[in-house]
Amino acid sequence: MLLPLTNVPRDYAWGSTTLLAELEGRAPTGAPEAEVWFGDHLGDPADVAGGGTLHDVTGGSLPYLLKLLAAGSPLSIQVHPTEEQALEGYAREAGLDLDDPARNYKDDNHKPELIVALSERFEALCGLRPVPATLRLLDAFGDLPAVAELRRRLTAGGDVLRDVIGWLLSGQAQAVVDGLIAGLGTAHSEEFAAELEAARGIARRYPGDPGVVVALLMNFVVLRRGEGLFLRAGLLHAYVSGLGVEIMAASDNVLRGGLTSKHIDVPELLRVLDTAPGPVPVLRPAAHGAVAEYPAPVHDFALRRVEVDGEERVRIGGPAMVLATAGSIEVAADSVAHPVPVPVGTAVFASADERALTVRGRGEVFVAQPGA
Repeated sequence: MLLPLTNVPRDYAWGSTTLLAELEGRAPTGAPEAEVWFGDHLGDPADVAGGGTLHDVTGGSLPYLLKLLAAGSPLSIQVHPTEEQALEGYAREAGLDLDDPARNYKDDNHKPELIVALSERFEALCGLRPVPATLRLLDAFGDLPAVAELRRRLTAGGDVLRDVIGWLLSGQAQAVVDGLIAGLGTAHSEEFAAELEAARGIARRYPGDPGVVVALLMNFVVLRRGEGLFLRAGLLHAYVSGLGVEIMAASDNVLRGGLTSKHIDVPELLRVLDTAPGPVPVLRPAAHGAVAEYPAPVHDFALRRVEVDGEERVRIGGPAMVLATAGSIEVAADSVAHPVPVPVGTAVFASADERALTVRGRGEVFVAQPGA
């Protein structure tokens, strides 16, 4: 069975007003368009051609959620729980309505995720920088009192990154936050020029937000088209700008840590946060013929990019999706009499009884399925 899927872009304030329209070759609406969900999650199940939603077909059994994501400005700094943390947190909050703004856990699932850049430049904050490197970054601000206080706390010993993030988000560090944001105007560093420029842009969008200083503790990464990042549970991250394909476990559990007007539960964030510092590897998969795979060490999802020039036979396992991101594409299955056109920006769902799909045309698709 093949089912064409569409959905309406979600209008989160950080969404781009142009990126999705440019991808799909249509005029912009003028409103922010942030995400298009292709999945069966009840938060926004995909629409099936002919009526109904994918949730009506699957009953919510898909282990993954595939999205187009278009960031015109930074998303909130956030972290997602492990399976054990999600189970415990969801049970603990059972007495709260699902739409209660104080609720952290909308379901009992973890939310590892993978992003692959579609734009020529995709900017992200991901993971915490080792403290010695951050101390070098702070040299760019000179001898400001705010810098001296942050430096003192970063060298205090113990789990300093957890302690400092908790302090920044507690409301007790606003003078330091304001001092560092003011200092961004004259801060200069050849080593950290890109990080400082990104922080200036974030500060313009979120003046006075402690998340600006949290962002200064994080790795700043620029992806080129086709490059990806796998973000494990507990890893602090925020997408800054650009267009990408995102796949994740089917969950909507988010603990926020700044750059947002939404609820921030500091103790729960700190409980879930993985403060092990270090860079997050950029995935630059080598193509095997037309297919490039993005390894993700989870059972929920697997993602491949397929560049088509004529016809490609793609083996699949479990319920799969094919999302078109460039060109003119149609998808055929052995059990289906006629191929299904897949316009750019839409997807087709293949039921679990299909074992292979034939992708025809010229362009690019991403194939999603459960992980091994």
